[in-house]
Amino acid sequence: MTAQVTGLLAIVVAYLLGAIPFGYLLTRFTTGKDVRGEGSGNIGATNVLRAAGRGAAVATLALDMAKGFAAVWIAGMLTDNSPGWMANAALAVMVGHAFPIFLGFKGGKAVATFIGAFLYLTPIPMLAALIVFVITVTVTRYISAASILMAATFPLGVWLIQHPTPNELIAAIIAAAIVVYRHKENLQRIRTGREPVFRWGVS
Repeated sequence: MTAQVTGLLAIVVAYLLGAIPFGYLLTRFTTGKDVRGEGSGNIGATNVLRAAGRGAAVATLALDMAKGFAAVWIAGMLTDNSPGWMANAALAVMVGHAFPIFLGFKGGKAVATFIGAFLYLTPIPMLAALIVFVITVTVTRYISAASILMAATFPLGVWLIQHPTPNELIAAIIAAAIVVYRHKENLQRIRTGREPVFRWGVS
């Protein structure tokens, strides 16, 4: 296969990996519930925690991160570690999670998938962004605010720490924009005081 064909194959694989709705599946298997009808209606780990408990939430978080990591790794294997195709795969796996074909293109906010994909592509900047996330959650107790701030500061970290290729920097900016955009309703709830705070003790 030509480089163009293998690159496009990597994008398709990344999208399909992203589209696997682990939060939906784990909640359905463990409780019989449709997580989209619980809490915020999101299929990510935070809402799975509310709907199905800690075990399912931790598994969802790990699997959503793993599919992001795997998508970029597979893209590297298929394209001889092409930075451009790997950056495109990072975006494709996020789009798959946010707009999964298996759930009528209505998915999650892609935060965990974002983390997993860029832990492979730009590991040190992502670790720095995760520090921002942890500090924000500790101070505000809002997972959504932490996700937004982590994403918003991530491209700057990539630029300062990674000395990235243009493809990597553009991908970081687009990925951050996806995460922030997917949290627009959370931002509105924070403004009106209706956003639930994070409580690990939910059972």
